[in-house]
Amino acid sequence: MKRTITMLTALLTAGLAFLAAPAAADAGPYCGLRWGSLPERAAVTQTAPLTDVRAGRHACFDRLVLDFAGDADGYSVRYVSSVSMDGSGQLVPLRGAADLEVVAVAPAHDAGGHATYTPAVRAELVRVTGWRTFRQVAWAGSFEGQTTIGLGVRARLPFRVFTLDGPGAGSRLVVDVAHRW
Repeated sequence: MKRTITMLTALLTAGLAFLAAPAAADAGPYCGLRWGSLPERAAVTQTAPLTDVRAGRHACFDRLVLDFAGDADGYSVRYVSSVSMDGSGQLVPLRGAADLEVVAVAPAHDAGGHATYTPAVRAELVRVTGWRTFRQVAWAGSFEGQTTIGLGVRARLPFRVFTLDGPGAGSRLVVDVAHRW
């Protein structure tokens, strides 16, 4: 009798676990993202010239990366109603339902005033056509020791910002924008 009750209990437990588990077709990737959409900033302690702007796609987010010739760590990233060109205040039109203003406290020129980053096409720094979250990456200028990039995104989605050392003596500012809440 004990053996029968034990077997029935085991079968019932296994059956309930099977019923409670989501179907594989319904389960999307769980990213564990705990980001928000409020402004993020970091005070500058070091600055270096911007050398490149690039982007990448990941399973749960799209990533924007700004490369610097040395250590650079000051930034401000926030959703805005529109991104303005540094110096002139002229609006930078962006595709997408939300605009992220990415400001790096770093110039796009060296100490001698020579450009260290010159975008070939200011309205399309990185080709992001067909990406899940990014709609456009545009140049908004470099003025008085800071560089601004306009990032058009699909919607006001959670994001995170951080800096990384390397490659070499350089550093990077990373902006990840989630594909969904």
